[in-house]
Amino acid sequence: MKTTYPTRTVTINDIDELRNLFRSTIQAVNIQNYTPAEIEDWASCGDSTIHWKNLLSTLYFLAALDSEGRIIGFVSIRADGYLHSMFVHKDWQRKGIASQLLSEIEAYACRFGITQITSEVSITARPFFEKQGYSVEKSQKKRAKRLEMINYVMKKEL
Repeated sequence: MKTTYPTRTVTINDIDELRNLFRSTIQAVNIQNYTPAEIEDWASCGDSTIHWKNLLSTLYFLAALDSEGRIIGFVSIRADGYLHSMFVHKDWQRKGIASQLLSEIEAYACRFGITQITSEVSITARPFFEKQGYSVEKSQKKRAKRLEMINYVMKKEL
């Protein structure tokens, strides 16, 4: 039987949890596909509280929670269908959380008339997104803070 995790929208009070989850996931999970320097550069993108406040003001964020109400994963989308981010806590990988969050954010998008979702997806996340029906539009080098890293522009018609 598949476990379903409770979800809720994210608030400004969640910034510390989001920041820690973002950093620890990149450092533990994405290290398999990126160099240590790339990992540190990418992880540092989430250090600024002002940056998180800006994201929360322009994106819809949805969080998955554990039984104690802690955030174990999150996803965010822009009103035009750009999936900005999706991260699942390093200790909660491969438990269906990403699939659930993606399914819920796609349903949210459909409710608001979004017919296509696009995203820039890491090397690590590409196989997951392909299994969910997303296709690679192109490979690209994208700057985190200082360094350029390979990722993929992916798309799915809803």
